[in-house]
Amino acid sequence: MRTITVLGLGAGDLEQLPIGVYKKLMGANHLYLRTKEHPVIKELEKEGLNFQSFDTIYEQEESFASVYEKITDELINFSRENDIVYAVPGHPLVAEKTVQLLLEKEKLGVINLEIKGGQSFLDPMFTALGLDPINGFQFHDATSLIKDAIEPTQAMIFCQVYDQFIASEVKLTLMELLPDDYPVTIVTAAGSSLEQITEVPLFELDRVTEINNLTSVYVPPVTEKEMLYKQFSSFRQTIAILRGPDGCPWDQKQTHESLKKYLIEEAYELLDAIDQEDTEGIIEELGDVLLQVMLHAQIGEDEGYFSIDDVIEGINEKMIRRHPHVFSDSAVEDADDVVTKWEQIKAEEKEERKEQSLLDSVAKGLPNLTKAYQYQKKAGKVGFDWKEVAPMWEKVIEELEEFQVEVRGGKDPESIASEFGDVLFALVNVARFYQIDPEEAVAMTNRKFYQRFTFIENKVKETGKSFKEFTLDELDAIWDEAKKTGL
Repeated sequence: MRTITVLGLGAGDLEQLPIGVYKKLMGANHLYLRTKEHPVIKELEKEGLNFQSFDTIYEQEESFASVYEKITDELINFSRENDIVYAVPGHPLVAEKTVQLLLEKEKLGVINLEIKGGQSFLDPMFTALGLDPINGFQFHDATSLIKDAIEPTQAMIFCQVYDQFIASEVKLTLMELLPDDYPVTIVTAAGSSLEQITEVPLFELDRVTEINNLTSVYVPPVTEKEMLYKQFSSFRQTIAILRGPDGCPWDQKQTHESLKKYLIEEAYELLDAIDQEDTEGIIEELGDVLLQVMLHAQIGEDEGYFSIDDVIEGINEKMIRRHPHVFSDSAVEDADDVVTKWEQIKAEEKEERKEQSLLDSVAKGLPNLTKAYQYQKKAGKVGFDWKEVAPMWEKVIEELEEFQVEVRGGKDPESIASEFGDVLFALVNVARFYQIDPEEAVAMTNRKFYQRFTFIENKVKETGKSFKEFTLDELDAIWDEAKKTGL
């Protein structure tokens, strides 16, 4: 098995190239370069350096990942016949994906690998920026950005900003987190005689002409709290402060029990914003619902039982577990098949928890119309259900007659209420047959009533009279007028 020796070409200047690396480069019989676009190579060519570069692969492949895979495969093929030398910009172990791929192949016993140093661009980068890395910094590959990995409170260096396209990707990603005019520094060929340093507002990042394969971008750490409001960690800290010793007396005294009503209220306000197709309202109300979640999680953390991390871990694990067709090798035919498999997995989980009743999986705190719907749905899955709508209507009529009997008797308010509940429960069954969400249906009627009644109010105001001066028939006529307008 032959050996691949990996050399680092340094940050840019020939004078910075270690003498040992220089000798190996000049003495190599089989030298391969990831790219010849490097100042050192231009100097060594004048001294008669012989090499083969992989620059053409960049033009042939559609992604950087496939470029690096192709280069790695070719290097392994070349090494089957001869020991070879492979040279990369900077240091072989700093931001060099092909070397990482070669290291993986070495672990599998495919090749022998020998890595020799070279100056990383990071040292001259720190010098050019006057940045002390002991304060912490993040190092990102601009060709494979992960937005969630970006931490704006730390200094950030984005390497491999090869061209305007990649610069644009960096810009658009950062603009989701930072103001458009946030200052960033473009550093090209750091530490070499070709070094260029340019500070620009973020929105101009991809408009600078000196961007090339030696370009990196520096983003200073965010220190203004207002700029961090989009960060989940910032919101979490806000809630912790509110609940802390120097926080808000109201937030400090809240418990899971005391917050229950607010969670329900905020959920209904969100539903109303959705019904109104109010985008700004949806954003605001989603925030209010999230606030309730965070308050409950902070109470759990304060009491030492759980934290928001446990909440996120639990729901994340559940979603992955219940979607094997996405995260595993299970297959589904359509959305209905997804629901069937979801219910199967829930049934298995229920068996593991040993719940006493099929109905125990229905949340106790649901609005009662919704709970009735879910109870019937659960019972229907095991066959306790009519297949046709006719007997459902018969049950509605039966329950309505029993209610009327109780009303005529007029003796027991609790019995009257119970019979009326039976009527509603029977109607929910009819709604379920027609795939109508009873809670949504009542919400629609409430909105309709609101619109028509406010129409009556406006008409009454126009007359200068009060409601008491109108008969019910007159008000009902205005109601009919509202209906004719489409309300």
